[in-house]
Amino acid sequence: MIPVAFDYLRPSTVEEAVAALGSAEEGKVLAGGQSLLPVLRLRLAAPTVLVDLGAVPGLRGVHLEEGTLVLGAMTTHAEVAASDLVREHAPLLASAAATVGDRQVRHRGTLGGSLAHADPAADLPAVAAALDATYVVQGPAGRRSVPAADFAVDLFTTALAPDEVLVEVRLPSTAGWAVHYEKFHRTSQSWAIVGVAAAVRRDNGGIGAARIALTNVGPVPHRARAVEHALTGAPATPAAIAEACGAAANGTAPVDDLSASADYRRELARVLTTRAVCKALGV
Repeated sequence: MIPVAFDYLRPSTVEEAVAALGSAEEGKVLAGGQSLLPVLRLRLAAPTVLVDLGAVPGLRGVHLEEGTLVLGAMTTHAEVAASDLVREHAPLLASAAATVGDRQVRHRGTLGGSLAHADPAADLPAVAAALDATYVVQGPAGRRSVPAADFAVDLFTTALAPDEVLVEVRLPSTAGWAVHYEKFHRTSQSWAIVGVAAAVRRDNGGIGAARIALTNVGPVPHRARAVEHALTGAPATPAAIAEACGAAANGTAPVDDLSASADYRRELARVLTTRAVCKALGV
């Protein structure tokens, strides 16, 4: 199918991009285009203006700022996965980014594009939730920060205003944590039926802290607080982990669709969370 007609703008600054979005009847941001272009072709979106961020400097790259990892929104999945800084200070993000789509998608798709698209089946929004990310967005009034817990508000809907642009993602360092990203999909490179992002810190042979988030068990990433609380202070044994992860589906709202039933997704949440934590800890 052919997209509806739209104007194409390629601003050279974030301010120009914000102004273009603010003056559009219906504006869309183009980052890597790996999610947006199929949506346009299916006419699930009909923007009057497409604002391409590809020429805006300063939106790409990774650096460390006083113990906080800062990633530009236009940084590609491949760059995230290959970054030594990300591997050291956010190894869970590096691990998950390496599983996104196929090689071609990872070299075109962007971190910010995935997060702003807010697909409930996407890998990286759950990872950002597990890592307590902060999203920095820019609009007509300047920049503001949005905690990951408040960014995704509903299915394909975020806290971004129509005239705001996601410019960077900030992550507290989790250097030294044990991490694993586990997902189940029916075919290679397809969307996860359920995914689990797990980061665990050892403490005297046990578990000192845990951060767990799930994808595709509801309209937004699910932070498995009950599992985190049960794991904290528990011994790092398969039996203790399995018992704690029995609460993985608590508070989730999975749906029945062609891929899986809601009950199947709840069971996958339990199994995959247990597997993710065990693999992270090597037990």
